[in-house]
Amino acid sequence: MTIKAYPKINLGLDILRKRDDGFHDIDTLMLPIKAVADTLTIEPNTTGGCSLHIEGLQVDCSAERNLVVRAWMLLKELYDVGGVDMQLHKAIPFGAGLGGGSADAAAALTGIAKLYELPISEAELIQLASRLGSDVPFFIRSEPTFCRGRGEIMEPAEMDLSGLWCVVSKPAFGISTAEAYAGVTPSIPATPLCERLRLPLQRWQSEIVNDFERSLFPRHTALPNIKRELQRCGALYASMSGSGSAMFGLFDHEPTYAPIFAGEEVFVCKL
Repeated sequence: MTIKAYPKINLGLDILRKRDDGFHDIDTLMLPIKAVADTLTIEPNTTGGCSLHIEGLQVDCSAERNLVVRAWMLLKELYDVGGVDMQLHKAIPFGAGLGGGSADAAAALTGIAKLYELPISEAELIQLASRLGSDVPFFIRSEPTFCRGRGEIMEPAEMDLSGLWCVVSKPAFGISTAEAYAGVTPSIPATPLCERLRLPLQRWQSEIVNDFERSLFPRHTALPNIKRELQRCGALYASMSGSGSAMFGLFDHEPTYAPIFAGEEVFVCKL
């Protein structure tokens, strides 16, 4: 069984408050895109264990800590599933705010449940996904979704951007979630994100923000430069995705954006 795991971008990201548990309450709209994908192949084995082979971009963590292995371990604990051999081809960049690891975890949960014909509903899969990470539940459905709380409180969003083009630019460096949150100053906007997203797309640039940009742009000056270049090339809206470092632009025409920094990766898709 082979499954494609696609990334997401964030249309707006408000960091509302710091919680007593150390996490932050956020408000964001996550939008799946098909600009690039990881590929997860899952096959049953008779050993009863789990093996993982990774190709493409190399993952800097042990197999036991990889989310796809942890997904199998969770299902093994609850449903006593059989063994699996998994091969993961990584193409979604790390430290980009695109949710690649979470997408892989959701693909593993869904694929293993299907492989072993588990009696588990989509709602139950989403609950299990929340045990693996805040963004993982989103990727079970992978459709436009408002994500609140730590990201695990989800509400479907009526967001039709079909016909637009999306350019994703990933600079040579990544940004860790810890670094991104270390510099934020939470605040509650006067107008909720869901209302601002009802505005015409041409007004988004002045109304829809990613709060991480305020602290990360002064420290990583390539990011505002990429944002300006996306706008210069005709992006109707340009922003950082998640906690970065990937930037993206939405275009009403097929874009001709070219990298402006060494090591910058560019991915393009139609929404």
